[in-house]
Amino acid sequence: MIHPNLIEYIRRYIDLSDTEFKLFYSFLQPRLLKKKEFLLIPNKICKSRYYITKGCLRLYYIDPKGNEQIIHFGIDNWWITDYESLINKTPSKLYIQATENTEVLELHQNAFEELCHKLPKTERFFRIIMEKTFIASQRRLEYMFSLTGEELYTSFISANPEFSQRVPQYMIASLLGMTPEFISKIRAKKK
Repeated sequence: MIHPNLIEYIRRYIDLSDTEFKLFYSFLQPRLLKKKEFLLIPNKICKSRYYITKGCLRLYYIDPKGNEQIIHFGIDNWWITDYESLINKTPSKLYIQATENTEVLELHQNAFEELCHKLPKTERFFRIIMEKTFIASQRRLEYMFSLTGEELYTSFISANPEFSQRVPQYMIASLLGMTPEFISKIRAKKK
């Protein structure tokens, strides 16, 4: 059975017939991840894109001081991957890790190429996904450089309320380039 949220998600961007949905879905492999399990670790080549049907993943690296620097989160009905490693076929510098028990549909790069050949609309769909991902990254950088810490945190939580319920405070702090203590002060001030 095709995952209903995936059908709705795809329909936001392209039209597919029921037959085309079945073809698209046939290229996806379900995977279950336990909390703290990794999809990707540094020095491995990322070979897939992942659609999160349920759960939460984080994409991060370890800086020279040994601190985790979160680049991106993915939650229900989002796609996540390490595009640099996937596209350039180079070893990743990043981790992709489940922050809670997570279910994904994996689209291996070889399957992706075959799917695009058999169903050309797929290329347009993934181009739109990449564009939206880039825009979100660009907006996040703009906010990080132009807003105060409190404005950045408030803006992020307003735009993504589910994160404050599902993601530990220290991870949100890492994503926003803040300390957990700073976020605690903001939250205390708002109460």
